[in-house]
Amino acid sequence: MPREIVNIQVGQAGNQVGESFWRMLLAEHGLDEDGHYKGNDPLQLARVGVFFTEVELTGMPNKYVPRSVQIDLEEGVCDRIRSGPLGGLFRPDTFVTGSTGAGNNWAKGFYTEGAELMDNILELVRKQTEATDALQGFQMLHSLGGGTGAGLGSLLLSKFREEYPDRMLSTYSILPSPKVSETVVEPYNALLSVHQLVENSDMTMCIDNEALYELTQRTLKVKQPSFGDLNNVVSQVMCGVSTSLRFPGQLNGDLRKLAMNLVPFPRLHFLIPSYAPLYDPKAKAYVRWNTKDLTSAVFDRANLLVACDPRFGRYLTAATIFRGKVASQEAEHAVLELQRKNSAQFVEWIPDNVSVSLCSVPPVGHTQAATCLANTTAVQELFRRTLTQFAAMYKRRAFLHWYTGEGMDSMEFSEAESNTQDLIAEYQQYQEATADEEVEYEEEENAEAVEYEENVEEGEYQE
Repeated sequence: MPREIVNIQVGQAGNQVGESFWRMLLAEHGLDEDGHYKGNDPLQLARVGVFFTEVELTGMPNKYVPRSVQIDLEEGVCDRIRSGPLGGLFRPDTFVTGSTGAGNNWAKGFYTEGAELMDNILELVRKQTEATDALQGFQMLHSLGGGTGAGLGSLLLSKFREEYPDRMLSTYSILPSPKVSETVVEPYNALLSVHQLVENSDMTMCIDNEALYELTQRTLKVKQPSFGDLNNVVSQVMCGVSTSLRFPGQLNGDLRKLAMNLVPFPRLHFLIPSYAPLYDPKAKAYVRWNTKDLTSAVFDRANLLVACDPRFGRYLTAATIFRGKVASQEAEHAVLELQRKNSAQFVEWIPDNVSVSLCSVPPVGHTQAATCLANTTAVQELFRRTLTQFAAMYKRRAFLHWYTGEGMDSMEFSEAESNTQDLIAEYQQYQEATADEEVEYEEEENAEAVEYEENVEEGEYQE
């Protein structure tokens, strides 16, 4: 029985990444663009139910329909998917679009335009979830810089948390880049969204365009990358994360296992994804990857999907997912070796902090591949960067009238700012923590216990 995942893609970025993700899933499961099976490997259909619903048609081969909801506050992107090559794949009623657009305004997505669509969306999601046997959870694709992905995406997360409190909520969130900015009000939208993500999501994979541009130009040798090239890299990571739900392997890991091993404290669930092998397609004949190379590549800064340097922080935890013919001993040995050589980079108060999953089916066109999700304190760099830009604009109350005009209170901005400051402080605290500090806590507890006993003896605590 598969553990199903419902895919929710919100806004322009979410829908474009989503389209690329579904293409890759179709290839991995041997399905054509209309959802009919054309493969020859029984493993491809064994657990296809994780992301697809099987529809039996009379006189025709069975059709596999994505368990997905496509949402946008303007019709352009969804219309393009409908009329594109994948138009016949999705159920027509799973597209929910507004007509006015959010215009990069978080408040429009969260309070006004987005809230109007909420009942339709929740009804659709309820239909999708009721048709499942054992729902694992939801994955949401959205960007944090715009209006729909950030505002409506945040609202959806809070609603899912209310309606499905015991299900996993993982998000693939495209954060503002350090140098390349698509919109001026990105810092506002991003911090208001982070404020919601901290509370409502179980795992957030952070992605940013600048790191993806660098990766495609420097490693994949694409001179002028398009969004299609960037989305391709994100899709590879997404397929890697869900791989052990979809294919058999020696060491399985699902969303819940990943979160269990990756999130030591509930608020610190912002993960940095990476992928290997990434190389110039022309050089394919000259490159040979073994397990050790894959392991060092996924921990290499050049292969990260987000612009932050893990050398400036420490790894709290990490999860590696190997695909293809990889011996479990080799994988675990490679991970252990890497931890031993770079022991200063890993916190010592979580002893075995890198988990390993193995899946025997490699991605299309590769013999071996690896995906890594790392929970490192260096991720505070992303929040600090956005917070600095946010503070500069908020100090002068720039652009604020657009948000207050939609019914927002300026207090929400102050709350989002202080919540992000707390998050950064938490990461910093655990970065500097050592294994020996526990002694002090124990001594304090013992002192309190002794004091309590003394007071009881003196009769102060008697009722």
